[in-house]
Amino acid sequence: MAALEAKVAKSSFYAAMKMMPPKGRAGMFAIYAFCRAVDDIADDQQGSRPQRAAALDQWRADLDALYAGGDPGQAAFLVEPVRDFDLEKPDFVAVIDGMAMDVAGDIVAPDAATLDLYCDRVASAVGRLSVKVFGMERQQGIELSHHLGRALQLTNILRDFDEDAGIGRLYVSSDALAVAGIPVSDPATIIADPRIDAAARVLAQAARGHYAAADRVMNASRQGSIKAPRLMRAAYGKILEHMLVQGWAPPRTRVSLSKAEKLWVLLRYGLLP
Repeated sequence: MAALEAKVAKSSFYAAMKMMPPKGRAGMFAIYAFCRAVDDIADDQQGSRPQRAAALDQWRADLDALYAGGDPGQAAFLVEPVRDFDLEKPDFVAVIDGMAMDVAGDIVAPDAATLDLYCDRVASAVGRLSVKVFGMERQQGIELSHHLGRALQLTNILRDFDEDAGIGRLYVSSDALAVAGIPVSDPATIIADPRIDAAARVLAQAARGHYAAADRVMNASRQGSIKAPRLMRAAYGKILEHMLVQGWAPPRTRVSLSKAEKLWVLLRYGLLP
């Protein structure tokens, strides 16, 4: 767990987790640890696809055991958070299902519906778990998870073109590529096409719409329950706006926030004295 804690300290979620009370922080750390474990199975390229699929299936079996009151195996660290925050099994399973999409075959230019399903599984499902720890009202939490999860995931997709192509993946939808007039081929060829900028802007506008919808939910919610989501929205929203200015035509540089911008976000949300 110490190695995982070191990873968390370097993650974009760390500042959001720090602002929470100890019990909530422990719950969020457990959710992050679960997501990190199954994501590593999908992304570390270690082992054959059948071996990685089997590793995900073991997580499914351990979750089944946990919720049935049996031996939870590697999911033992989730027992208390599941009990304390009434975390729902289908949301954990949805995250595994999202990772299984990457394990089954490298995703390249999925259609819009498949991309949306992927975003729901790998991001919005994590949000549905997290909002319970935040203490949000159920329906508002589900709505916020839907929109903010998709906004954050689309922002990640737009930021990680080159890294994803390096492992044979491209999450830009075939629908967006069609708008730009780019035929579906291998990821390296697609992202080298100058028209990729037009395709990326289709996803960027969708992300903006989800950020706006998330803002409406948060503005109507209890402030104490949305401090962490607001921080994530502020940081990733700034990254998206920087990318919109820079564009996605090659050559690209990976966008990140400056130290001053990070400091502003921390000050804005009360993480610094």
